[in-house]
Amino acid sequence: MSGDRYFITNQNATYFLTFTVVDWIDVFTRKDYKIIIVDSLNYCIEHKGLECFAWVLMSNHLHLIVRANPPARLSDIIRDLKKFTSKSISETIETINESRKEWLLHKFKFAAHSTGRAENYKVWQDGNHAVCMEKPEWVAQRLNYIHQNPVRQLIVANECDYLYSSAYDYSGKKGLVKVTVI
Repeated sequence: MSGDRYFITNQNATYFLTFTVVDWIDVFTRKDYKIIIVDSLNYCIEHKGLECFAWVLMSNHLHLIVRANPPARLSDIIRDLKKFTSKSISETIETINESRKEWLLHKFKFAAHSTGRAENYKVWQDGNHAVCMEKPEWVAQRLNYIHQNPVRQLIVANECDYLYSSAYDYSGKKGLVKVTVI
């Protein structure tokens, strides 16, 4: 089976994306790092043409259902988002009271140097496992998958109780990210 289906081929179509932290490191266990993701998503929505339909931030990965509104290009938004959040997370690790500081920075520095795809630190794995949401039933399936992720991981009993997810928005409340409810 070809991996071609995991590339963004239509820059303005709706995609299910997954961003994974290098080595599946549990970075998003602290509020400081989670807020970087929330703020960055909102910035991309407000200023870069990103439209977000669903999201969930887990301890070591981020799932999204998004699209770019023309003339924006989804690949450009993703590149900028991953680069900015990688730099911001690394800088935050250096400045806050992080018990895993040396270990995290070593892992991220090693990833940057071993791939040659980042200057100092590389937080995210390459790729984004882009799956085009060509059919409405695919969107509904992935929406359920995203919202059930914290429930499956036994973080919460009810999906709408997880703050770092769009499930809150889909329960009729205003969540942390400016989501377009479908």
